[in-house]
Amino acid sequence: MRVIIQRTTEASVLINALEKRSINQGLVILAGFEDADTEEDIKWITKKIVQLRIFGDAEGKMNLSVMDVNGELLLISQFTLHASTVKGNRPSFIKAARPEKAIPLYNKFITELEIQLNKKITTGEFGADMKVSLVNDGPVTIMMDSRARE
Repeated sequence: MRVIIQRTTEASVLINALEKRSINQGLVILAGFEDADTEEDIKWITKKIVQLRIFGDAEGKMNLSVMDVNGELLLISQFTLHASTVKGNRPSFIKAARPEKAIPLYNKFITELEIQLNKKITTGEFGADMKVSLVNDGPVTIMMDSRARE
């Protein structure tokens, strides 16, 4: 499982050019799933996300988590995080989980984030055409991979 986390002051997603969902201060999470991913990967990455100290404290040091600042989450599914560019110029997405595997993982990820954060999160729509807008605060952008666990 791969995620890109961006600290934001505001963010939104436009789904199929019809429905707009938005958050204020918090995190935008782009999540990509592969066939080897399990609930253990979801639990590990979820715990890391909600405890990640990337918000400024009174002295401006990154000492606070999204929970500490009562921040919001915007979760977007993004299979392209598993793109392979080893051969040629056209990315291969062979490692990305097919929808029948990825959708249950995505739904479990939503549930785990809501449990850990103790509130509802905002999401995009799996497989939909989405336009994501955000103000990357800092900028702070962090990548995590449950296979690497760095």
